[in-house]
Parts: sequence; structure tokens; C-alpha cells
Amino acid sequence: MPETGSNIYPRQKNDGISIQVGLSGYSFVVSSDGVRKSSGWTGIDRIFTAPEFQRRYQSVDISVFTPKFTLVPSQFHCPQQSRAILSEVVDLEDGDAVDYVAIPSLAATMVFSLSNGGTLHKVLSETVLLTDGSKATPLPEAYYMLKCLDSLTEYNKIVASYVDGYLYLVIAQGKSLLLCNSFEAVDFTTAEYFIFLAMKRLQLNIEASSIYFRTELSPEQEISLYRYFKNVERI
Repeated sequence: MPETGSNIYPRQKNDGISIQVGLSGYSFVVSSDGVRKSSGWTGIDRIFTAPEFQRRYQSVDISVFTPKFTLVPSQFHCPQQSRAILSEVVDLEDGDAVDYVAIPSLAATMVFSLSNGGTLHKVLSETVLLTDGSKATPLPEAYYMLKCLDSLTEYNKIVASYVDGYLYLVIAQGKSLLLCNSFEAVDFTTAEYFIFLAMKRLQLNIEASSIYFRTELSPEQEISLYRYFKNVERI
């Protein structure tokens, strides 16, 4: 008789899955023993048949594309004021749930709402479980963008994501965060405009910088970026 729970699945070292969720679909990357397998962007029709979602993992990250977020210094964050803080910078509906997460490396707290019109992240949180059977907590894409800054070795650190008509952009120099924001961009040309504008206002040398995207780029989009940046990478 087979054992129940996570033990029915063979355990791998460094076994994890990172899922990005938007209004138009999702993508995921499975990492196992240093090998990464990417799904590419896909629609919601495969969510209950994807074999990668039928097993458990040592780590599960669920990233939600939501422009409803802001950063505040942790010392000034009062949990009871989270909604009021967020409503100062984004439009909140009456039913929007507001939450927050600490980012110790920046001595900051991200206040956010995942109420972006979609519920797919909730379904995935219930479906893709950790090895002990617990659920991962969905967090904003911007949180994971900030989290990956420490893994980048260049002095100018530019991290971007583009999906569902929004550009998400994080820029840092060394250990100093310069920008963490989202921009409504109807097409990729508009997204590039916001990237170039941010670089110009921050007085960063674009030709000496690399840009790292957490979302898939088409060959045309990658070629377009290479006209300006010294390197374009998918992370």
C-alpha cells in the first residue's frame, strides 16, 4: 500500500516551482537539481491537467501581477493603516482585500492588494502544495522582482516584467533601491518608453547596463531592447 501525502512523490534536491499569474493566464518554472523547465505563457484551460501541478514541492512561489502595491519604510508601517496607505497611491475598490509583507533586505514593507479581477492565484494556492501539505502564500510580482536584486552582480540592476498591458519595473544601484513601480502600457513600445524615461530621469547609462526580464520576451522584443542595452536576459 503506497504511503500518503508528499511521500508518494520522489523528492529532489532544490525541488521547487515558481508560478506567475496574470489575468490572461499563467506561466511556471520548475527547478530540480539545478535543471530549470519553463512552461511559457499559457491559458487557464490546462491548470487542472498540467502534471507539474499534481505533485508537491520543497518550495512554491506564486507571483501575482498586480499594480496595486506600494513600499513604505518598515519603521513607519502601521498594519492598521495599510488600506489607507495603499489608497493614497492606487485606486481601491470597496471589496479589495489589502495585505502586507516585510522585505528585511530593504528595511521596507510592501503593502498590496491581489484583488485585480482574477482568482487564478487562489486556485493555484489550493492546488500546488508544499511537501508538508501546506499552501504557499501568493505575493505580488513586484515582491519577487525586489527579492532577485541580491542575485544580480552588476552595479546597475534593472528588472522588468510585462504582461496584461502593464510594465513592472525595479531599478537599483548597488544596494540602493531607486525605483519600484508599475506603468500602464498598452503595447511593448510604450513599455520601452517608460523604461527609457526612468533610466533618463535616474541618469543611468543605458548602453552600459543590462536589463533582466522575469516574463517571456518575443524575438522582436528582445532585438528591440538589444538596440539600447548591452545585454538582455530572462531570469
